[in-house]
Amino acid sequence: MAGPVMAGPVMADPAMPGSGQLANDAWEALLAAHAVLMKRFAASGLWEDISMREYDVLYTLSKCPGPVRVSELDHHVLLSQPALSRLVDRLAERGLIARRPDPADGRGVLLSLTGAGRGLQRQIGRRHARDVAGAMTAALNRAELRELEALCRKLACRPAAVAATNDENEDASR
Repeated sequence: MAGPVMAGPVMADPAMPGSGQLANDAWEALLAAHAVLMKRFAASGLWEDISMREYDVLYTLSKCPGPVRVSELDHHVLLSQPALSRLVDRLAERGLIARRPDPADGRGVLLSLTGAGRGLQRQIGRRHARDVAGAMTAALNRAELRELEALCRKLACRPAAVAATNDENEDASR
């Protein structure tokens, strides 16, 4: 059966010998770029009385088509479930997030932005978007930005694609 082979701790594509080290180098470069940019954004002074993590939750809720459960929100933010629950409690206490019972499950709670939460997200979001655009366009041209976007979208969708490709490779080798 054809399929991925182990190259140290990394699953390597058998069609790309030596790709394990390259993959790790690319991963480290991605993490380093993320860390540098996040430090820059954190130091920008636009966050007022809200942390970047709190903003992340407000932003995520602003992109949801309707109220969501904490477990759904958890899929989109980089926080542990307990930390997210505490952060949601703080945002609700400040009147930025509304909670209401989930009619489909009496034990569940649905979260949505309040008017104040939506207003704060938009206010900070506009300034943050300008900061992000400035940082990205200072380092990358339009073609590079398009390529980076395509690569990141590909990585974000990759687990399902890898499984399908591996299944196809196994079927073809039988």
